[in-house]
Amino acid sequence: MNGVHDMGGQQDMGPVVHEKNEPVFHAPWEGRIYALTRAMRAWRKWSLDADRHALELMPPVDYLRMSYYERWVHMLEAQLVQYGLVSKEEIERGQAAPGSTKATPVLSLATSDRWLTRGIPSSEDPHVRPLFNVNQRVRARNINPTGHTRMPRYARGKTGVIARDHGVYLFPDTNAHCQGEKRQHVYSVRFTARELWGERASPRDSVYLDLWDDYLERA
Repeated sequence: MNGVHDMGGQQDMGPVVHEKNEPVFHAPWEGRIYALTRAMRAWRKWSLDADRHALELMPPVDYLRMSYYERWVHMLEAQLVQYGLVSKEEIERGQAAPGSTKATPVLSLATSDRWLTRGIPSSEDPHVRPLFNVNQRVRARNINPTGHTRMPRYARGKTGVIARDHGVYLFPDTNAHCQGEKRQHVYSVRFTARELWGERASPRDSVYLDLWDDYLERA
């Protein structure tokens, strides 16, 4: 979907500040919310793409003022309520409602080894044929979906060349909304900087984007 989260290519958003020797987590609570998010996904009530869409639904003012893991807290709370694992009132109180059903956690020490991998199927699937070939010129489709998409706005309608076929992966636009995985080929597509930003861009620079079959059309 179009929103403030899609910052790629936008002007006046400020510099990208590089933190030397940046730690994985800046505070213990960040590591905890990361672990909680991974643990709750073990219930398989929603997917990683649904997580991303939950972030996209945040009000712009909240998205811009929050830190990375503060957004994760907001996302997790929204998902827990949406899928009926807890109520909004229980989150606000920080404790279960009297008489509520106590469920057995899906993730425990005894079952943790099965959740150590992301469980992504092999990208080699001869039953799913590619729609495009390496070195072929393609155009990123000019789409403006109301749901989740991994197609960045700045590339829509722009022409590039397929540099690599990564293989077959599920389609995030449908997977985020429980509409099926719709597995298809994903390509690394090379766009020149001038194609994306105009003649003021360097003729030596290019951007490589990973794009699904459904994002592309013949140029």
